[in-house]
Amino acid sequence: MARTSLLDDNLSSQACADCPIRHRAVCARCEQHELDRLEAIKYYRSYEAGQTVIWSGDRMDFVASVVTGIATLTQTMEDGRRQMVGLLLPSDFVGRPGRLTAAYDVTATTDVVMCCFRKKPFEELMARTPSISQRLLEMTLDELDAAREWMLLLGRKTAREKIASLIAIIGRRDAALSLRSAGNDLTFDLPLTREAMADYLGLTLETVSRQISALRKDGVILLEGKRHVTIPDFDRLLEEAGDDSDGGLLA
Repeated sequence: MARTSLLDDNLSSQACADCPIRHRAVCARCEQHELDRLEAIKYYRSYEAGQTVIWSGDRMDFVASVVTGIATLTQTMEDGRRQMVGLLLPSDFVGRPGRLTAAYDVTATTDVVMCCFRKKPFEELMARTPSISQRLLEMTLDELDAAREWMLLLGRKTAREKIASLIAIIGRRDAALSLRSAGNDLTFDLPLTREAMADYLGLTLETVSRQISALRKDGVILLEGKRHVTIPDFDRLLEEAGDDSDGGLLA
């Protein structure tokens, strides 16, 4: 079960208009009266790192937006093998209106806080609120583009390009949430351990550590401790990721 915390209590009184993911979440285009309707059906849940949010096949009675932290989408094969198939970053949407059960295991990689909506009321609200349904469609299409990009990353990129790509993705999202551009001297904390990065990228822990050290040695990233990252030249990072500065990686 999700744990309750002081953070939950603090968020419970937070208005949607003051939410840190407001400008990127499913409610990004809502007018105030529409936000008021969302307020009436929302609640917060927090999960500790490693805790399962929901299992594949379980009935899902809520949909949610990730407010803080990172979760993974994982699929398990019949023989027990597991594969991470997606990352859920702040402002990403969890669940699918119209589907009764979860398609994937959702697991908190870090401590996670989600803004949840009771599913049936959300579906009813979405049906009569074009701004919500249109924004959800945009996010779904962005997710499809990201999945296609991830197929390229896993299938064709080298270990160095994989690490550079993941750092760029996280850096862009962090900049977008802070309403900054992903320019030079971008500084942020990596939310994933190296073990989690290895699992997600299909690499060994040793390879991840070696490639991060190589990127640091070559001046592509600056590293303070294990997770505090500064990117001196974002275009150079994209070159190392096998992408150009015009895009190809989704924030």
